[in-house]
Amino acid sequence: MMRWMAVFALAAVPVLAEVPEPAEYRGAPYRAPVPDTLAGAEVIDAERAIELQADGTAFVDVLPRTRKPDNLPEDSVWREPRHDTIPGAIWLWDTGYEELSETEQTRLRDGLERATGGDKAAPVVIFCRADCWMSWNAAKRAVSMGYSRVIWFPGGTDDWQAAMGPDLVRAEPVAP
Repeated sequence: MMRWMAVFALAAVPVLAEVPEPAEYRGAPYRAPVPDTLAGAEVIDAERAIELQADGTAFVDVLPRTRKPDNLPEDSVWREPRHDTIPGAIWLWDTGYEELSETEQTRLRDGLERATGGDKAAPVVIFCRADCWMSWNAAKRAVSMGYSRVIWFPGGTDDWQAAMGPDLVRAEPVAP
């Protein structure tokens, strides 16, 4: 009897399907389960991210900015919501979409160059939030740009905050 109960209990546990790496960049929906891997990059958890941040490794946040709603009445005052990020990170907003405009590509290229001091062999951690394809896309682009020490932190600010508490700081977007 006990053996049947054990088999039933195992059968009731859901098995999560692994998310395969797509060949190209991923589009909407961006908030969805992500792969455990990224070809050409190291994938880390919050514990390793904390160690790298303490060592002075460059961190790049790619979460998009919140846009002013199109249907907002003209006389309304728009205040962009605050975005908090990992201390020391630079915010290269809107650089994780499936397709990037010329401006967004330039922002990513110039921002990575600034974050690494122009050294494509320097480590750089790329993140946004948990289960967000934006960071996967941006890290994949960094690899394609020739950066050899791309580190993808798929848990992003969500996992950082879970590990460190409210240790996030106000982000200032990199100028367009």
